Amino acid sequence: MIAYLKGKNLKNTEKGIILNTGHIGYFIHLTKNILTTIKEKEEHEFFIHSQVREDAFDLYGFFEYKELLFFRNLISINGIGPKVALEILNVETEKIQKAILNNDVDFMKKIPGIGPKTAKRIILELKSKVEIIDLEQAETNNNQEAIDALMGLGYQRKHINQALSKLPKDMSKTEEIITYFLKHA
Repeated sequence: MIAYLKGKNLKNTEKGIILNTGHIGYFIHLTKNILTTIKEKEEHEFFIHSQVREDAFDLYGFFEYKELLFFRNLISINGIGPKVALEILNVETEKIQKAILNNDVDFMKKIPGIGPKTAKRIILELKSKVEIIDLEQAETNNNQEAIDALMGLGYQRKHINQALSKLPKDMSKTEEIITYFLKHA
């Protein structure tokens, strides 16, 4: 599997680019947001999702690894293919995650290719995964010590995720976080 590519953009197309990585040109499918920011003849690097089918070998590129992970979460949902996932990612990832956490079906239905049933399925299947993503972002904000301590006490990560998903933003000290968890677990 191809996981990362770096090279010069030879040609922009409507759905992606041809990236020259030496003597090989790869077609990489990109979101419209990425396509509007890159120019031909410039060097770029992408985290890649490789999709192998009987009749095709497609590459989907992302500037950030977290976008790649979110894309993979989307295509893991029954009925969401790579093309619909790219449409979803044309909206800012943070807005999508907020809509998922807030059960905002109407927001999700505004995305091309997403109907009411698909919007509900996305929310249902990704709600716990978005909480994990949010927790991982919170971990980088000095919460890691508290999480490690709670796991050391025998709590499971899923249980910690659920309780700390509503952690007030002003709590950053390890002791406060552990106390909050013990009160709300």
